[in-house]
Amino acid sequence: MPMDTDQWLQRRQARRQGLVWKIIAVLALTTVGVLVVSGLSSTNFGGMAKLSLLGGGETNMTSDHIARLNIEGIIMEDRWRDALIQEIQDDPLVKGVVVYVNSPGGAVVGGENLYRNLRALGEVKPVAAVMGSLAASAGYMTAISADRIFAREGTLTGSIGVLFEATEVTGLLGKLGVKAEMVKSAPLKAQPNPIEPFSVEGRAAIKAVVMDMYDMFVDMVAGRRKLSRDQVLKLADGRIFTGRQAVKNGLVDQIGGESEAVAWMETEKGIEKNLPVFEVKPTYPRPDFIKRMLGATGKALFSERLALDGLLAVWHPKM
Repeated sequence: MPMDTDQWLQRRQARRQGLVWKIIAVLALTTVGVLVVSGLSSTNFGGMAKLSLLGGGETNMTSDHIARLNIEGIIMEDRWRDALIQEIQDDPLVKGVVVYVNSPGGAVVGGENLYRNLRALGEVKPVAAVMGSLAASAGYMTAISADRIFAREGTLTGSIGVLFEATEVTGLLGKLGVKAEMVKSAPLKAQPNPIEPFSVEGRAAIKAVVMDMYDMFVDMVAGRRKLSRDQVLKLADGRIFTGRQAVKNGLVDQIGGESEAVAWMETEKGIEKNLPVFEVKPTYPRPDFIKRMLGATGKALFSERLALDGLLAVWHPKM
C-alpha cells in the first residue's frame, strides 16, 4: 500500500533524528574512551617532577645535568609548578637551568610567583631564559628572573604593563527590557560588574590597583635589567619589541637560543661542558571523571583567555 506524503515525511524525519543521535552517541563514547585512557595513563598523584630526555622517554636521572623548564601558553598560578621549581633547587644533580618562555603573559600573580621562585632558584644555580616566538607581559616578567636572557631576532617581547578587564551589559539589558538591581554595603563593592555602570569612583579605585602592580613590574625590570626607572618607564608603555629591538634597549642580553644559553653557563658560570639537557615537568593530580569531562567541554566551548580573572599582565593583539 503506497504511503501518503505525511507518512513519508514522518519516516524521513525519524531516520534523520536517528542518524543524529547515532552520531552524538559515537562522539560521546569516543570522548569517554579518550578520557578514560588518559586517566589510566596518569598514575602519579603527587607533585613530583618527571624528567625526560629531550626527544626521548622518561628517565630517572642519576648523573649531573641541565634542567629545561618550559613556560608556555597563558601563565596562571600553579602550585605543582612551584613545587617543581623547589625540587630543581634542591636537586644536587641539576647544575643549571634553562627556562624556555613562549607565552603572551597571563595573571599578574602567576607571573609574580614564577619570578620570585625562579629568583630563589637563581641564588643557588645558574638560570638562563630562552625566549620563543612570544615572551610578553607576565612572560617577560618570568624571563627577567634569569641571570641572562636570550631571544631570537623575531621574538616578540616587552608589553610591560598591567590591565583589568570588565564587561558591562546594562545597555543590552535595557534593550531587552530587563532591569537588574543590586544591594551592596558600599558604592565601591563589586565595582566594576556587568549589571551596573562603571562609576567614576570605581574606575579611580581600580586604576589605583592597576598602577600599584604596574609600579611593581617596572621596579622588577629596573632592578633586574640594571636600568634606571626613567629608562624603564620609556619602554613600559605597553608596546612590544622584536628580539633585536629588545637587545638594543637593554631588555634582553643576547640573540640566541638554548645552545647559546648552555654555552654561557659553561663559560661564565663554570658548569661542566657537554652536560645533557633534560626536560622537567610537573605532574598533576589526576582529576576525577566528571571534572575531566567538564574540563574538556569547557576547553571546547570557551577561549582560554576567558578563564582569566583579576589583574592581568598579558599581551593579546586586536583581532
